[in-house]
Amino acid sequence: MAGERELPLPIPVWDALRSFKSLQAKEKLALGPGYLDSGYVLVDEMGEARNIRRLRRRAYRIMALLGLRQVRLYDARASCFTYLANMGVPDHLLARWAGHTNVLTTKRWYVKPGVEDLRGAATV
Repeated sequence: MAGERELPLPIPVWDALRSFKSLQAKEKLALGPGYLDSGYVLVDEMGEARNIRRLRRRAYRIMALLGLRQVRLYDARASCFTYLANMGVPDHLLARWAGHTNVLTTKRWYVKPGVEDLRGAATV
């Protein structure tokens, strides 16, 4: 499938996935045969796979409840790649992580330094 690749997961992600798996097991046990064992990781309490629209609605609701500025979920991808680039991760590794064959695609669309990033460069 296009875009599929093997990526190492950071420890906090492993921990979150383990915790989520445990929660899913409890929900499956509680619901019994009514639980849909879809095989997907990101499912609701009934085992049904979440679609992006449902995820977006829920994320925006949580942002509002917490008084956070609403940002597009997809922007988290750019934030991640900008952070990794600022931490010195080489371009070819950023592209590989993003699933891009062309480093320029990653740099053009996903690495977006902000004013704070520029301040550090100004001192150099």
